[in-house]
Amino acid sequence: MTTVDGAKSGLYGTKAKPETPSRDRYFDALRAAAIVRIVFYHTFGYGWLSLIFPSMGVMFALGGSLMSKSVDRSAEQAITGRLRRLLPALWVFGAVVIPAMFLAGWTHRPDWTRFLMWAVPLVEPPSSEWAAPATGVLWYLVAYLWLVLLSPVLLRMYRRRPLATIIVPLILLFAWDSLPVPVGHHVGSAVTDVLTFTSCWVLGFAHRAGDLRKIRFAVLVPMAAVLVAAGLAWTVMHPGDEGIDLANEPIAYGIYSLGFTVLLMRISPSMVWLQRRRMLNGLVNFCNARAVTIYLWHNVAITFSLVIVGYLEGDGVSVWLENAGMIGFLLVLLAGCVAVFGWVEDVAARRPVQLLPWHRVPAGRPRKDTPEWCGPVWF
Repeated sequence: MTTVDGAKSGLYGTKAKPETPSRDRYFDALRAAAIVRIVFYHTFGYGWLSLIFPSMGVMFALGGSLMSKSVDRSAEQAITGRLRRLLPALWVFGAVVIPAMFLAGWTHRPDWTRFLMWAVPLVEPPSSEWAAPATGVLWYLVAYLWLVLLSPVLLRMYRRRPLATIIVPLILLFAWDSLPVPVGHHVGSAVTDVLTFTSCWVLGFAHRAGDLRKIRFAVLVPMAAVLVAAGLAWTVMHPGDEGIDLANEPIAYGIYSLGFTVLLMRISPSMVWLQRRRMLNGLVNFCNARAVTIYLWHNVAITFSLVIVGYLEGDGVSVWLENAGMIGFLLVLLAGCVAVFGWVEDVAARRPVQLLPWHRVPAGRPRKDTPEWCGPVWF
């Protein structure tokens, strides 16, 4: 974020008016919190983390709000712009993971046509059992891609029937979960993920349109509480093998996320204080500038951290010390992944490449009305 904090200007030393921030720092903070929570959840597997902060619902709501703004300018450019920012990072990830899966021995490989999903993930790309811990995060990219493609239609539906467009996906999710549908596992999983978070995505439309601000807190808070309680009750009544965890119950996750996120999207706190917290501000900048890279590679870093800690642990080592070592190795390895692969996000966004963007979130180059040829569309 680039701002001018009370800089003096003019012949008489008068203070210039501060420049309006080009980024929504509250959104940046929410995205950073979501990413940090995802990393900790996958590191330690604590189901209660999904209750404290349903990261995926928040991420999809933020995506829907930003997509709504872009679609109003140009639906075609909005879609191609999101794909341009998303797919190159996936391609680089696949360029490393796919050869590794073959080298590790992949006996039951799918047909070659399934590998096209590594180019455009309409369903989850194929993976060997050995690489499942690393590729298990790709479902998010599949759901995000579909919601990007569906956004022009969803936005028109929302403007005609706002409440129905938010509620109907959860009803369809319940029907999809209850009725036997003759589709393959990969298609069924993609449909489930899309329906789970469509309501949060459309909630982002409501935020961008200003409709949430029209609802008084006296109405919004009880409504959100009912949704959160319903999602929690569904999770308690349908516990997974590892106990209460929203990730195991799509219906509960969708309802709970909607209730939790509607309050987050309704409030609009001032984030001026963030600029004065240098470390926290830097973390927020870092997570936003490298969001896709962190998401794609954090499970790889976690896996190698577990291997390292497994070699070092011994009798008499406390759990707290093991966890501290785990976090330390994870941060080092994840920073290494970001340093090696993070440049892809800068290139995809058409902005100057930075090794570790900490001081600010770099802005993309503005698109010209008549752009000169600059290579393939993705870059």
